[in-house]
Amino acid sequence: MFYKLKKEQQQEMISDIQRFFSEERDEEISEFAAERVLDFIKESLGPHFYNAAVLDAIHVVKQQYSSMEDEILTLEQPVRK
Repeated sequence: MFYKLKKEQQQEMISDIQRFFSEERDEEISEFAAERVLDFIKESLGPHFYNAAVLDAIHVVKQQYSSMEDEILTLEQPVRK
């Protein structure tokens, strides 16, 4: 799955990558080089983060379902024997 970024988002990420290289590696890289790094991250590393987010979402939904189930069970009425 390849996520299409908005132009502003992509430009901000490219600037962040350039700043990282400058501050952490004392290396100036071109906008084109930073864009290639971003493409690598999106294509190679992005799916790992995406899949982790999907699992997190599943966990949250299960918790909410459990909570709803508990709330619904409080509506049960006692049965006389």
